[in-house]
Amino acid sequence: MKPKNIKTKIVAGVLALSVFGGLLTGCDNGSLFGGQGASGGKKTINVYSTAEDFRNENARNMLNEKFPEYKINVIDISTGSLSAKLAAETPSDTDIDIILELETSYLERFSDKLATLDGVDFGAFLDEYVPASHKYTPWVFLSGAVIVNKAMLDEKGVAMPKSYDDLLKPEYKGLISMPNPKTSGTGYIFLLNMVNTRGQDAAFEYFDKLTENIAGQGYPTSGSGPINALVQREAAIGLGMTFQAVTENNKGSDFEIVWFEEGAPYCTYSSAVIEGKEKDEDIMKVFDYILSDVSPADKKLFFFEKVFKEQETTVKNYPENIKYGDMKGLSDMDLKESLLDKWNH
Repeated sequence: MKPKNIKTKIVAGVLALSVFGGLLTGCDNGSLFGGQGASGGKKTINVYSTAEDFRNENARNMLNEKFPEYKINVIDISTGSLSAKLAAETPSDTDIDIILELETSYLERFSDKLATLDGVDFGAFLDEYVPASHKYTPWVFLSGAVIVNKAMLDEKGVAMPKSYDDLLKPEYKGLISMPNPKTSGTGYIFLLNMVNTRGQDAAFEYFDKLTENIAGQGYPTSGSGPINALVQREAAIGLGMTFQAVTENNKGSDFEIVWFEEGAPYCTYSSAVIEGKEKDEDIMKVFDYILSDVSPADKKLFFFEKVFKEQETTVKNYPENIKYGDMKGLSDMDLKESLLDKWNH
């Protein structure tokens, strides 16, 4: 059976979202669409986010402390569900006010449903992450890395890999973990980086061979799969996220974080306001606070790589001077759909 592509998944998610929306509305007696309802006369502002629950909780606490006069819902939602919701709804009939975090490529795809942020100081952000449209603001920059449990390799008498091609050697069979690009943005950035450096045919030939050395039941669905596999000693080499490796090392692990000649693959996530909602002073007051306080706090506490020009990272053991890889086409959803449609593992 031919795997479903992103467009199919977006359509398939719409019915589930109608149930999701009904449940949310039931929790607040209809006040999710803004205005006043069962929230004690307070105006409701809805902030949707694909971030991890602990990061959303931090944002939720900061917003509620700053704005006790509003009922602010920070709604946890998956990337697929939020993109399906954006595809199915128009700006005039959606309950979304603010998008806290969504993969930038999706915001680019749905930019016609986003407000132009004329009042935002885009000069505060690193220039390379600022869209020409000014329809969204940088929120997170994440790099990938090859994360190695060298002690486990030493136990097995296997040498430290020095290139992606080394990972194809038979001695690494069952020792490698990488997320599935179809279900994980982390997996996709490794695929795209390989496509950009080797070409599509050679890249897919590479992953056909790498599949023979993947640990366990195959490519895990979650971007956290590789680091979890290393922690549990189910794999010795993980193609995962840099910040996760640093976090584990700071908790007591001793993983080596390396990059091969191709450099570190990366992805970006951004924030936005739904078109028409920028005319609401209360919504924009909340959005401005997200940019001025919530986003810097998120970078300081959780995701450490720079999106602001004046951003200092003081996290212990975080690598410096990372060489980033070729991620041409990162925001091209047509390219992403095409590549994922070819992925058959």
